[in-house]
Amino acid sequence: METLTVADLEHLPPTVDLMTAAKALGIGRTKAYALAKADNFPVHLIRVGDQYRVSTMDLIRILQGPRAAAEAPNPP
Repeated sequence: METLTVADLEHLPPTVDLMTAAKALGIGRTKAYALAKADNFPVHLIRVGDQYRVSTMDLIRILQGPRAAAEAPNPP
């Protein structure tokens, strides 16, 4: 499975589906759904009906690591 880079994520919409998030994190489909159902996915999930959505910015933050998160401006 080819993972997505931060540069790839910067060109995506504000939220992405669970499989796109899993691809960025290097997680397979089965594991991604198991983590989501157990409320243990590494990024906050947004539930929309029967779908999971993930904030693209949350993905970028987790992939950039703790230093980038500490340097990011706080939202208003």
